[in-house]
Amino acid sequence: MTQQTRPPLQRKTANVAKRRQYAAAYTLSMPFMVVFILMIAVPLIYAGYLSFFKKQLIGGVSFVGLDNYGRALTDPSFLGGVGRMALFLVVQVPVMLGLSLLFALVLDSGMLRLQRFIRLGVFLPYAIPSVIATLMWGYLYGKDFGPFAQLAKALGLPAPDFLAGGNVLFSIMNIVTWGFVGYNMIVMYAALRSIPAELYEAARVDGASEWRVAWSIKIPAIRGALLLTTIFSVIGSFQLFNEPNLLRVIAPAAIGQDYTPNMYAYQLSFVNQDSNYAAAIAFLLGIVIMAVSYVVQLTANRKEKES
Repeated sequence: MTQQTRPPLQRKTANVAKRRQYAAAYTLSMPFMVVFILMIAVPLIYAGYLSFFKKQLIGGVSFVGLDNYGRALTDPSFLGGVGRMALFLVVQVPVMLGLSLLFALVLDSGMLRLQRFIRLGVFLPYAIPSVIATLMWGYLYGKDFGPFAQLAKALGLPAPDFLAGGNVLFSIMNIVTWGFVGYNMIVMYAALRSIPAELYEAARVDGASEWRVAWSIKIPAIRGALLLTTIFSVIGSFQLFNEPNLLRVIAPAAIGQDYTPNMYAYQLSFVNQDSNYAAAIAFLLGIVIMAVSYVVQLTANRKEKES
């Protein structure tokens, strides 16, 4: 029976049920929408408004249009921080995601004993707050009191300076990698567990090795998870703040107030009291993140179409 030939009572019942479904959907999504508007949308709009003004000693607050953005695009502190985080992204993210994928594939293969214990052990660093993890690694990196320095001295070797100017970025990469390998591994492992086992069995019947199964079946099947973790890693890289900000206390010569764009925006807003320029810096950083994320997604989609 088609929609046109349904009895009026049946159509009315269907419409009432549909309205109830819509009402339930809007009711359940309303808390998220309220939090999103109050905590994200309104602050973004207000920050955008602030970025078009400038506070001066003489004349007070005045409208300057895009002057703050033009100043940021020629600001060596902002550009240096963005370049530093771009290097962080190029070096750290492939290493971190590569390790996460390796752990996920090994756990999914079923060749290890005590898999639950190993999975928990790899994931555990992510459960440790980044502040505590940075303080812990700061102690380990210590040139005078850290265990690496003590071991080097016991062997008659010079103590390694992990927090020197040329090494500190890689030391921060190590902290972030240690903390987020487990999180990304769980995302990839969950995607691997959703792949039908029949695909593996058919490949093994055809004589495919475990390496071939992983390369030809498993990795292509979890491209969505790989893309998701990559985009999250891009966003996290450019928003880096806790690790360098805490290490700056013990390595002030290597980590300046403008070491990352987020640290620079914080310095401008809460120390220099220049919230207008800080808002412009934050918006430009958001544009950089969106552009890089779009390029990553576009490249992934293009490769998927080619394959």
